[in-house]
Amino acid sequence: MLLTTGLVFWMTHVYARLVGERVARHAPSWKRIRHEARVESPIAEAALPPAAAVALSPLLGLSPGGTAWLGLAVAIAEQVVWSTAAVVKAGAPRRLVAANGAVNLLLGLALVAAKAAVPH
Repeated sequence: MLLTTGLVFWMTHVYARLVGERVARHAPSWKRIRHEARVESPIAEAALPPAAAVALSPLLGLSPGGTAWLGLAVAIAEQVVWSTAAVVKAGAPRRLVAANGAVNLLLGLALVAAKAAVPH
C-alpha cells in the first residue's frame, strides 16, 4: 500500500505538471513526459524506505500497530534527513539548517499526533 500511495502521488505530480504545460503551451511529447517523470521521481522513491521497513517488520516481531508506527517513524526520519540535506547543499548557514531540521521534525510529530488521535 505504501508503494502504491507513493506511485500515485508521483503520477499525480507528473500529471499536474503536464496539464499545466498543456494549458500554457501545447500537448507534451513522450520525451517531455519521461522528463517530468524523472524530475518527480523522488516522490516515488521516498516511499521505498518506509515500505521496506514495513515489509521487514515481521522479522522484528512487530504487531500490525507497531508496523504502522515503524513505517511512520522511517518516513519522518527520511523527511528530516532529506530536507536537512537539501538546505546544507544549498549552502544555508548552520542556524537555518538546525531550524529546518526542527521544523521538519515538528511537522512529522504533528503527523504522529494526528495518527494517535484517530482511533482504529
